[in-house]
Amino acid sequence: MRQKERQLPGPPGRGPGDAVRRLRREAAEIRAAVRAAPRRTVVAESLVCALAAAFGLIPLLLIPPDRPVLAVLEALWAALLVAARRGRPVAAVLGAFPLLMGANVWVLAVVPLIVLSATRRIAPPRRAWRIVGVACAALGGLTVAAGLFRWETLPMMLAENAVSAVLLLLLPTLAGTMLGRRRPLVDLLRERNAYLEQTRTLTAAAARLEERTRIAREMHDLLGHRLSLISVHAGALELAAARQAPPLAGQVELLRTTAGTAMEELREILGVLRRTDLSDETGGDRGTYDDITALVTQSRQTGGGSVELVWSVPDTVEVGPRVRQAIHRVVREGLTNVLKHASGAPVLVEVKGTDAGIEMYVTNGAPRVPGDSQGGTSSGLAGLEERISLLGGTFGAGALPDGGFRVTAWLPSHTTNGPVSAPSEARAHAGSEALPPSPRPPSGDGDTWRPGSNPPLSAQTLTWPRVLGAGCTAVLVVLPTAGFLIVLLVMAALG
Repeated sequence: MRQKERQLPGPPGRGPGDAVRRLRREAAEIRAAVRAAPRRTVVAESLVCALAAAFGLIPLLLIPPDRPVLAVLEALWAALLVAARRGRPVAAVLGAFPLLMGANVWVLAVVPLIVLSATRRIAPPRRAWRIVGVACAALGGLTVAAGLFRWETLPMMLAENAVSAVLLLLLPTLAGTMLGRRRPLVDLLRERNAYLEQTRTLTAAAARLEERTRIAREMHDLLGHRLSLISVHAGALELAAARQAPPLAGQVELLRTTAGTAMEELREILGVLRRTDLSDETGGDRGTYDDITALVTQSRQTGGGSVELVWSVPDTVEVGPRVRQAIHRVVREGLTNVLKHASGAPVLVEVKGTDAGIEMYVTNGAPRVPGDSQGGTSSGLAGLEERISLLGGTFGAGALPDGGFRVTAWLPSHTTNGPVSAPSEARAHAGSEALPPSPRPPSGDGDTWRPGSNPPLSAQTLTWPRVLGAGCTAVLVVLPTAGFLIVLLVMAALG
């Protein structure tokens, strides 16, 4: 029994076989982490390790140390700690303090970078301070052990290593913990900002949908009833005119069809208002040659004047549905204004297509009877200007020297996300007729500028809150470390 008891294995993890298995498992985890990391990260880390090794080895060729083998091992050990600072930050900090007493003074420039980068990844911060405290205590104990045989130099060694510990371990730890605290706060602020932006967008969309639904309901209740009455009475009037006044039958038929078209357009507008996406506007047959020809014919029958159409849009020019809808609106608004303000005046409708976009002109001559206008509020032109600008085009409307009026617009063939410069020809046609845009100086970060207020602050301008928030305080903490390293390296080079 005693012999069998002696052959029982010891506690797990204490035998040499367990140590070997642990090393193999660690190596397998490291290989898996390297394979899972992005290629850019692997390349960058390899370059950093190579630079750390080169910084510790190349000066040895110029200034041979007293113990070259130990100096080379220290440089390689520093490069290994640089590689371990991301995955094993605690081991990197504990393995960095022996370098402060080594024979290679050049690796001291790598120590604060290792400590700063490693302590950033240790959470919570008090754990990082405990680990650095253990490293400082171990450094003190190692210093005392090295000075046992040279008591006369022990106080000087303790003072030098204390200064090195403060500047190369404690200050980088302070900077690292500051950056480590800042990172989760910034991530949390970004998440909250994204959540608030999404909430604001959804709230605004819900408010717009509710308001559009209310408008659609009001339009249906008010306009729908009136247009239905007009259509019914126009139908009865058409029957009466066919029997009693045949010459007026065409005009009465036009009145009935116009009322029916108005009802269809009202239903279309109500459908658009009740949808959440305005980009899916109905009316796919709008803005075509047949559609514009129908508008011109209807205007010619109603106004009694000459209305000519010049259509020069090549078949090779692809026009998006929203642009075609805008073409229909521009031509219809221009012809409606002619009927209201210059009935009977000659009208020329031009629709030109180029590779850059579509140009539209609705030009009428002087009215036959001066002052014969039904008045208006120019709300239709303002709505057109807003629609055209949203599609990335330009719009203009104004009186001509001969007493006529012109509505001009330019649109890109396909809608864009921002304003597009119109061709010079279209701008020349618009001339002084174009409505001037509201002044708005350029802004670096998209803020709205109002006259009488200070201009917006560019996102690239550094202010103290931005400097402190960007982690520059941590850099200021490391400045004494940089000065101390410069002095050490200069002394090593001169010595």
